[in-house]
Amino acid sequence: MSTGRTMLAHGRTALEPRRLAIIGIALAALAVWTALPPWMIRWEGVPVALGLLAAAAGLAAVTRGERRLGSWALALAGVATVAAIWAQTKDESSLGAVLNTGLLAATLRFATPLAFAALGGLFSERSGVVNIGLEGMMLMGAFFGIWATIWSGSWVVGVLCAMVFGGLLAAVHAVFSIHLRADQIVSGFAMNFLALGLTGYLFISIYGLQGTPPGVDRIPDVHLGFLHDLPALGGLLGPVFGQLNLLIWVVLALVVIVHVVIFRTAIGLRIRAVGEHPRAADTVGISVSRVRYGAVILSGMLAALGGAYLSVGFVGSFGQNMTAGRGFIALAALIFGKWKPIPTFGACLLFGFASGLAQRLQAEADISANLISTLPYILVLAALVGVVGRSVPPAAVGRPYVKQ
Repeated sequence: MSTGRTMLAHGRTALEPRRLAIIGIALAALAVWTALPPWMIRWEGVPVALGLLAAAAGLAAVTRGERRLGSWALALAGVATVAAIWAQTKDESSLGAVLNTGLLAATLRFATPLAFAALGGLFSERSGVVNIGLEGMMLMGAFFGIWATIWSGSWVVGVLCAMVFGGLLAAVHAVFSIHLRADQIVSGFAMNFLALGLTGYLFISIYGLQGTPPGVDRIPDVHLGFLHDLPALGGLLGPVFGQLNLLIWVVLALVVIVHVVIFRTAIGLRIRAVGEHPRAADTVGISVSRVRYGAVILSGMLAALGGAYLSVGFVGSFGQNMTAGRGFIALAALIFGKWKPIPTFGACLLFGFASGLAQRLQAEADISANLISTLPYILVLAALVGVVGRSVPPAAVGRPYVKQ
């Protein structure tokens, strides 16, 4: 009995630093909230006081062993205080131009290409193959998607062609990583440079300095007018979900499908087994190379679908290196989400929110546009620092398998 009481007391003590960290994060959020409607408090002492309390709670959590959440509380305390003081200098109309339903819609738009690439990378890395080449596969999808759309006049052909060429580039990466047993990180970077050079050359060769022609057939939006008629949530759901691109709905469904496939089907069990213990999987008759080839090629097709969304669905044109590092952000989202579909999509939404917020702050904040545009990448670095040593990858990822 005494042992049970000791363990219970120890468990309560262990939870205390975590609670302190959560209180710190909540106080940081409150510091920003006080400067926003409906409160609109215009005295700097309020966010400063709340920020100091949040920092104190975070520091107390860190010193008591809760380093992860405590560090987040410390970081958010500083960011929230600065953001609240800046918000206090703006009137309600200016804040409304930044924080509105359009920001939520922009979050979904920016997160969609990241989610496609991250979910593709999940298949590859769950099978044991590191795919640093997501950036190049997105770029291949972006170029060949717009090229095939212009050639055929149909966005459907463009999307299918993008997935084919993304899968082909992934197949090259699979040959080097699985069959030739090359260093998977070096091979992935080679795929990125190959895609960058190939798409740049073909773009100039085909379209010259004029660029892609206007009037390209675009991936359509899905109109759900009935959402505007909902009495309670119509004002929120209608502007955001009433008119979303088709591929945004596809990626929302894909998150659920990938979760079911990976964790609820025999195929997912095979993929996870090959990524965790390929020798044991081989012993029970699972073809390690076949599973890995399929997973890597699928990852390239999904990443290319994200690239096609950028060119055919979002922008309606192609520019050299238009992915601009999104493949690496998707890889960071995958690590942040611990190789699980739903948390990975949550990380994509977080990075998408940062991109959407940066876009709006450029018009409202008296800060250099170039500096504001670094916000999503700063968030990536902060997120990765927060999960270093805590996000455990599949046991056999990055290690070529030699059949004996």
